[in-house]
Amino acid sequence: MERENQFVGESGAFLDAVEKASRAATLDRPVLVIGERGTGKELIAERLHRLSMRWDGPLVTLNCAAMPETLIEAELFGHEAGAFTGATKNRVGRFEEADGGTLFLDELGTLSSAAQERLLRAVEYGEITRIGSSRPQKVDVRIVAATNADLPKMADEGKFRADLLDRLSFEVVTLPPLRYREGDVPVLADYFGRRMAAELEWEQWPGFGQLASEALARHQWPGNVRELRNVIERAVYQWGDYTRAVDHIVFDPFESPWKPKEMPSRQSQPVETQSTDEKAEPAPAAPSAEPEFAAVDDMKEAVEAFEKRILEAALAKSRYNQRQTAKALNLTYDQLRHSLKRHDLLG
Repeated sequence: MERENQFVGESGAFLDAVEKASRAATLDRPVLVIGERGTGKELIAERLHRLSMRWDGPLVTLNCAAMPETLIEAELFGHEAGAFTGATKNRVGRFEEADGGTLFLDELGTLSSAAQERLLRAVEYGEITRIGSSRPQKVDVRIVAATNADLPKMADEGKFRADLLDRLSFEVVTLPPLRYREGDVPVLADYFGRRMAAELEWEQWPGFGQLASEALARHQWPGNVRELRNVIERAVYQWGDYTRAVDHIVFDPFESPWKPKEMPSRQSQPVETQSTDEKAEPAPAAPSAEPEFAAVDDMKEAVEAFEKRILEAALAKSRYNQRQTAKALNLTYDQLRHSLKRHDLLG
């Protein structure tokens, strides 16, 4: 678990989920944490442990998806020497390691049916048996499990044991996706930005410019807080200038005008933007939103405003290098300077 991470946010949906976890922490019962990738399920698990009566006991984590199906049972319950090929000595499993504390099972939905059956017995009777042994042993472990899968649906389809689900879901904490955490994107962005600026030993934190802020607000965040952290940290280090507000955001680091044609886009919406909707080609940056043509009552004024937005976006994308901006917009340097002067963008 990333211990430097903290709970940051002020939206009602987020605070409700944290409060629910805090209340459940004091009860020595299993808790199931549900949420999309990157929503902070591991942080909730740590909170459940730290606020419980087991806070001074071990907190042991196992990512069930990271273990081959043939080894997951031995990893959970341990094994005796000679239990299978390669088992040259006795091995303590995660249940024994977590005795007196909390066992966090991430990606619970990937457990094999055999592992589910053994886990059910451990939860039901508080005892486990090492692979290759016939002697059960008692363990005192609280289970916290997490998944982004629809476990009730899996149980209905026979892909997950309904009786195990019943026992693990004494309380269910469902974490809201970042796109539904109203007002939390700028709060989190500022937090991660300041932290990255400190890591880079910047003399000050300049914040985000309007273009970057608009781009962050529009993005749907399929990777949630984890994606946001990566985007912000990448933006800060690539910007490299603490005297000006960060105004360049790249959502998908794989996007490039030179990427192989067979490489599909990793997400349906634009991935490199500064309040623009360009498709990551070396073309001029364009404004992100369609103007409300029906509301235009002064064509000259609307065209001027639209042109200024194009210039601002292209400047930010080129890191305010005017010659690169002119090239991107297919203008001569003198033409660009004239346009910038007309829109009061020189300085």
